[in-house]
Amino acid sequence: MDLDLHMNTFNTTAREDSSDRFAFGKNWAQFLSSIDEEKIMQACASLTAMTGFSDLHGKTFLDIGSGSGLFSLAAHRMGASVTSFDYDVDSVRCTELLRERFSRENPPWQVMQGSVLDTNFMAGLGVYDVVYSWGVLHHTGAMWSAVDLAATTVKPDGLLFIALYNDQGWRSAKWLQIKKLYNRLPTGLRRFYVGGVMLPYEARSLIGHLVRGIPMEYIRTWTHYGAGAGRGMKKWRDWVDWVGGLPFEVAKPDQVLEALRQKGFELERMITRLGGWGCNEFVFRRRSNRSDLA
Repeated sequence: MDLDLHMNTFNTTAREDSSDRFAFGKNWAQFLSSIDEEKIMQACASLTAMTGFSDLHGKTFLDIGSGSGLFSLAAHRMGASVTSFDYDVDSVRCTELLRERFSRENPPWQVMQGSVLDTNFMAGLGVYDVVYSWGVLHHTGAMWSAVDLAATTVKPDGLLFIALYNDQGWRSAKWLQIKKLYNRLPTGLRRFYVGGVMLPYEARSLIGHLVRGIPMEYIRTWTHYGAGAGRGMKKWRDWVDWVGGLPFEVAKPDQVLEALRQKGFELERMITRLGGWGCNEFVFRRRSNRSDLA
């Protein structure tokens, strides 16, 4: 990968094993009890909207950084043979618990602990029809290496569906400081800190809805958060992840496009946040001609 692709990103830690790492799995554990059939269907709809597949029967699906396991479950429900892994052992357990609670015997669903930065582990996984990693690779401490290794697990003509934090320049630098402070606070103070950080954003949203005369739509941002862009998630759990999630790296859309182009991928779909916060979403197809691959 060309050096200039890295110039506008920053790296908070060296690797996934940093002591500053946010406890992603413990946050997901608080989300598990809210998962029901409605959230599963919302996750399935999200996969369909981006991949174009309403049915995954006969296809293989790799979930890199499975977190709660919700999207592994969605792919399983859609008929895929699923392999899930996460670096965080609590996330692995969350995925296992979700599999025990909701999965059917077939198709198969394997859950493992492992790191996307472990070249031997990744090489042993083989290749898949759909590789999914939403909001994960920017939390490894070595985002571009993680993107490169994730790409190696995609079959020729297969899909790579990733989401990476949008590079907002100085705003991203501010969020880095917010995240560092969260992780330095005593556990008992963290929820108050999250509320304090997010309150101004929520206040602006509420005022905007009131000015437009649609206050019930604001309430729906809480009661129906999982629908649409919420992807079956809960608003508070997303808040905690946004405020606390370390390591933290960002990328501009054109950097991601060029990095994957060099690896032999073509863009199928993209959703960008323009100048705003959140993740840019990308679905790439790996060119079927192996000689094209970098």
